Amino acid sequence: MEKSMEISKDSEKGVVSSAVDGFIDYKGNPVNKFRHGGIKATIFVFAAAALENMANLGTSANLITYFYLHMHYSMSESADMLTNYMGTTFLLSLVGAFISDAYLTRSKTLLIFGSFELLGFMLLTIQARVKSLQEPPCEIFNPLANCQHVNGRKATFLFSGLYLIALGSGGLKATLPTLGADQFDENDSKERSLISSFFNFFLFSLCVGSSIGVTFLVWLQDNKGWDVALSISTSAIFLGLLIVSLGYTMYRNKIPAGSPFTKILQVLVAAFRNRNLDLPNNESHLYEEKTGKNSDKDRLHHTQQFRFLDKAAILPQNEEALVSETSEWKLCTVTSVEEVKILLRMVPIFACTLLMNTCLAQLQTFSVQQGITMDNKVGSLKIPPASLPIIPMTFIVILTPIYDRVFVPFARKLTGLETGITHLQRVAVGLVLSILSMAAAAIVESKRKDVAKEHHLVFANPMMTKLPMSVFMLSFQFFIFGIADLFTFVGLLEFFYSQAPTGLRSLGTAFAWCSMALGFFFSSVLVNVVNAVTKNSTSSKGWLNGNNLNTNHLDLFYWLVAILSFLNFLNYLYWANWYKYKQSGTGLVSDMNDNQDLLLSKGDSK
Repeated sequence: MEKSMEISKDSEKGVVSSAVDGFIDYKGNPVNKFRHGGIKATIFVFAAAALENMANLGTSANLITYFYLHMHYSMSESADMLTNYMGTTFLLSLVGAFISDAYLTRSKTLLIFGSFELLGFMLLTIQARVKSLQEPPCEIFNPLANCQHVNGRKATFLFSGLYLIALGSGGLKATLPTLGADQFDENDSKERSLISSFFNFFLFSLCVGSSIGVTFLVWLQDNKGWDVALSISTSAIFLGLLIVSLGYTMYRNKIPAGSPFTKILQVLVAAFRNRNLDLPNNESHLYEEKTGKNSDKDRLHHTQQFRFLDKAAILPQNEEALVSETSEWKLCTVTSVEEVKILLRMVPIFACTLLMNTCLAQLQTFSVQQGITMDNKVGSLKIPPASLPIIPMTFIVILTPIYDRVFVPFARKLTGLETGITHLQRVAVGLVLSILSMAAAAIVESKRKDVAKEHHLVFANPMMTKLPMSVFMLSFQFFIFGIADLFTFVGLLEFFYSQAPTGLRSLGTAFAWCSMALGFFFSSVLVNVVNAVTKNSTSSKGWLNGNNLNTNHLDLFYWLVAILSFLNFLNYLYWANWYKYKQSGTGLVSDMNDNQDLLLSKGDSK
């Protein structure tokens, strides 16, 4: 911290310092805000995010068919493998977040984890090229065929490659958005207003990359072979690392603050050790450093929630004489206590977003399997089912600039908020749309099954005979969920980044990805539970059991997810109303708490 510089505004001289407190350049020197960071530095982040997402999503979008048709796993096993892989990817963002917050700068962490992802794609490419590492062709749709899935050395190659990609991609997901947002000084009113725009256009860059991935890469996988597609993905990761390296000298790097878990544990231990002490009537009697590591802008106001933690900041009787001699495991600052409170307040918001990501898991697994059975021709052009996500991504690419440049300024005039609406209101809109997406999916699936019965194609091989129903019927659920993602995903990223303590911001943004992780894991659990509960009530031995969607009850499963999502939304409204946005010592945090009651009374969550 000794190399960090304090930003200040000299009100008498009207001179704004060029230093940015708590940030260093690649050499470890204090940054100059006119030479480092800003929009020019985020261009490298946007490019790297687009290339990484192109490779990663372009692969995972069709990965279920790779498991199913090439690795010979069953349909349910393939769905579980994909959701477990995706969930692990998002969960491992915590590892990258912890390292970049505690020990390494975000740019260094990014390059290290990017190398892991590059190695993982290289392993999958080798397996796709070398026939001895694959299983021989087999009639997977023939119930009499004894198709064996990969095992031994072949399985080792497959899972080593997959989970190296998961580790690397997880690290990038934690560091890329945080590194980009760090390029704007939240203590500068002009730069602070750009942070929200950064997150909007971060999603924009992700969708541009994803659009290429789910079209071009999926087409290569289906027509030229997985070896060719994976080679392109490997090259994209390498190019992304090269581009982000070009901006290495321009980044503002947040100085690592040490292990966040130690600080959290200190507050909990101090509160427990002081549990028998009485809280003072006046909150000003709680301990806060007047000078030192917590500058005014980092100092947090005391709040009334989780009062039991305030005991960690109770001063000893002989205040001035004993403070310097008191261990941090016995006495913590109000700011340290408030940082732990912030994390606790985030937990129910985090939990309420899990079901939305369970909805996302259905679109990346069962909706692709639905598409395999449907007519995918548009004239002479064939649309791979795995390319259906291009529909919401196209709308996101179109709507993101409109949202950022039209809606936000308009909403800002009404609410007085820099972001137009609060982060939690934005999340609420996405949760409502995710419910509608699952309802649309259930209706379309019912229609698809009816078509199969009407044309006596219930037991037809979907690889040979397609249902006379356009695959574009699935676009309804994809479109609605795409708009939901525009609201909820960016809302969560910005919420966790802005609300997390300054030393825990990578960890904060990792919460948004972990929400996806647990949503995908919950999807696997939900599928297995539903199959177990309905095993004796259906001819297919479970709503989602077996390889024939025409005899399954995917429509009922979609309705179940929609109902659960509705109940979850009601729960979210309670916690969003309960949540209090943090306020720093300088009052830089926008007046979200002042606006929330008015807006919630009109039917929105803050």
